[in-house]
Amino acid sequence: MKNFRETLMHVVFFVCALTSIAAVVLICLFLFANGIPAMKEIGLLNFLTGAKWKPGNDIYGILPMILGSIYITAGAVAIGVPVGLLTAIFMAFYCPKKLYGLLKPCTELLAGIPSIVYGFFGMVIIVPCIRTVAALFGADVSGSSILAASILLGIMILPTIIGVSEAALRAVPSAYYEGAVAMGARHERAIFTVMLPAAKSGVLAGIVLGIGRAIGETMAVIMVAGNQPRLTGNMLKGIRTMTANIVLEMGYATGLHREALIATGVVLFVFILIINLTFSVLKRRKQA
Repeated sequence: MKNFRETLMHVVFFVCALTSIAAVVLICLFLFANGIPAMKEIGLLNFLTGAKWKPGNDIYGILPMILGSIYITAGAVAIGVPVGLLTAIFMAFYCPKKLYGLLKPCTELLAGIPSIVYGFFGMVIIVPCIRTVAALFGADVSGSSILAASILLGIMILPTIIGVSEAALRAVPSAYYEGAVAMGARHERAIFTVMLPAAKSGVLAGIVLGIGRAIGETMAVIMVAGNQPRLTGNMLKGIRTMTANIVLEMGYATGLHREALIATGVVLFVFILIINLTFSVLKRRKQA
């Protein structure tokens, strides 16, 4: 009976693993089967490097959306990674137990807040603050901008970076820290030169997960980014991301327009795949 139960559980686990793989394969087949024909019809170069998105004129260039996603994700990483990593270090090595009991649930609660609520926070707090500060310097802007979306996404990726980085730091054997202190290193030096490098694999995993969350976020970005499909490098100007472009137009798109939006999803999928593959390569090199 025991062997039967073990065999049954092995079968159950195997089926679950196959289900996960099948789901990924089906998603890939759907995206590429519907997106690649659109790329061929529009022209891959025109699609990826075109500066104009005008479905009414059958002009489909997603370069503004690609750059918009890159700008906002880079801004979110620049804001969220230092704050999240330093918070994880504080919680792992400096935080008193009583304060930790309050801080830990608060950081976990950030992960459970719906995107729409973050979007409302950005509209009510972040956007008006940017507009007010810009007015002090004589700039007349709406506040819905790359900067607003970057700040909001920087806050949204904090729980992912903090949770994974703290777990990685706590997983490092205490003998590393004790050995560094025994050799004369101070507390801060032991943490930043010994413990943090030893946990770099887990920390990088947290950063990559945060990047994936940022580049794939939709609703909150729509509410604060301005949603203007244009080429701009001005942090105070509005812009549109790939995810926002799909959500805003998929409801009424037909024909080539709909296929172009699915092709945009293919590009987004490839972006995330490249990020994950890059992380895997870096991880293997460091382990070697």
